[in-house]
Amino acid sequence: MSRPPVSDPGRTGASSAGAPVAGASGAAAVVSVGDDELLTGEAVALDVRPTGFLLRSAGGAIDWLVFTLPLIAVLTWYGQLLPALPIDQALATALVTATTVFFWVVAPIVVEVLTRGRSLGRLAVGSRIVRDDGGAAGLRHAIIRGLLGYVEIFVSFGSIAFIVSLLNRRSKRLGDLIAGTYSQHERVPHPVPHGYAMPPELFAWAQIADVAKLPDRLSRRIAAHLASAPRTDPRIRARLSFELAAEASRFVSPLPDVDPFVFLVGVAVMRRDRDYAALLGERRRLERLQPALRSLPHGFPDR
Repeated sequence: MSRPPVSDPGRTGASSAGAPVAGASGAAAVVSVGDDELLTGEAVALDVRPTGFLLRSAGGAIDWLVFTLPLIAVLTWYGQLLPALPIDQALATALVTATTVFFWVVAPIVVEVLTRGRSLGRLAVGSRIVRDDGGAAGLRHAIIRGLLGYVEIFVSFGSIAFIVSLLNRRSKRLGDLIAGTYSQHERVPHPVPHGYAMPPELFAWAQIADVAKLPDRLSRRIAAHLASAPRTDPRIRARLSFELAAEASRFVSPLPDVDPFVFLVGVAVMRRDRDYAALLGERRRLERLQPALRSLPHGFPDR
């Protein structure tokens, strides 16, 4: 049995009331892995996000300033100190070159290795460098990125990295393409609380519905929409409710024949109650394990 289409209140001119989400259907939906999801070896799709182009550009600009301003200060000090020292021009050039390489190549590599893919700029935007498979980047990746970053970030003032990242879906720069890494956005927005209860018309549906496949990011978008709904224009709320309901219907089974906004409320309440019950169950299991975890083996040392 095919799934009935969702009526669009924005196209029919009707309000959100009376626009059904879909009829109940027992057919199983095949959910594909999204572009921003990482499929592990256990066939578990992790909801990860690459850092956006603007955020990555902002973090790169901060890092450029962090490593360049001290270099300018040291070179200025060299300009005042070296003329007074009895050294030839070749030695002075070698000293300036070594200092430049230290601040623009060695220092970024050391910082990235010690912080496991982070830097001051990435901390500011909430990102971290990881491998393409989601694992932690190592020394080899940091060296490749650092050597290429000398040219594409520092020497070219970020223009090469800017152009390459702009043309890449994951905002990778040239060093990432060669090293097999990308910038992963790790700063998750705080969950938006909402005080909705299960709608009466969905009481029976809630006893058999399955919302476990709903992605976390989509769940946060639904919660944010419900929290802002009382302050939103009714026409805009109806359109957003329809779009979110159509997207969430792929992960919910069975589908109730209700208004899209009511459907979103039911899904959000079920997801909230399920997560709360899971947290309570985990706490009870940990409390039962506490005596065994804290007790000494065989009464040691009192026997």
